[in-house]
Amino acid sequence: MRILLTNDDGIDAPGLQALRVIAGELSDDVWVAAPETNQSGSGHSLSLNEPLRMREVSERVYAVRGTPTDSVIMGVRHVLKDKAPDLVLSGVNRGANVAEDVTYSGTIAGAFEGTQLGIRSLALSMAFGFERREMPRWETAIAHAPGLIGKLLAEEWPASVLMNVNFPDCAPDAVAGLNVTRQGKRDQNLLLIDERADTWGNPYYWLGFERRRSNPAKDTDLWAIYNNHISVTPLYMNLTHAEMRERLAGTLKM
Repeated sequence: MRILLTNDDGIDAPGLQALRVIAGELSDDVWVAAPETNQSGSGHSLSLNEPLRMREVSERVYAVRGTPTDSVIMGVRHVLKDKAPDLVLSGVNRGANVAEDVTYSGTIAGAFEGTQLGIRSLALSMAFGFERREMPRWETAIAHAPGLIGKLLAEEWPASVLMNVNFPDCAPDAVAGLNVTRQGKRDQNLLLIDERADTWGNPYYWLGFERRRSNPAKDTDLWAIYNNHISVTPLYMNLTHAEMRERLAGTLKM
């Protein structure tokens, strides 16, 4: 099985090293095409207004000066153009990708692009608590991901579906279970704008997030990681809201 790895935290991220360990448990034909720099929050974006540059870091490892989407395209359509990968793994992200995160996440986007290219794809993320921001428990993902990926690959799933996997912030032997979940929704707006001034007195702004827990429903991705469960959420690339489409089709007439 040929596996292509990518991420959004960048080519030097510890989570990508964890992903290489995970992939090594599944295959000896593992390749990496990941962004040169951190692309967190880039979503499913393409670089269309400037050229892509790529360098070979080491054997089978490439850094792309672009987004996770760019990286997967370069990996599949250029580096591996003679023999496409059978699987795309994106991650392991530093921090969970749950609830509204999935629309911003470059990690999810890497798996989206693999799916769009006709390759089964998974996004993997490692949650961390308020006190462990600098020390995610990569060992938990390393311990549980290979077996879980193997089980998922044994299943059939539609070509337009990708798997979003989140690991809880606990030691490997403290994982309480596994939940097949739906995308949750936080019950507060955590986005903050931090206004500052440069040395000339001109204002500039940082976007940030308030660190506060939600109170999610039990079958959601948020609930799972809050309760030390691994969350597996099948995500669907077709964004059409079927019920609303049917309602409008019956009321909007020319």
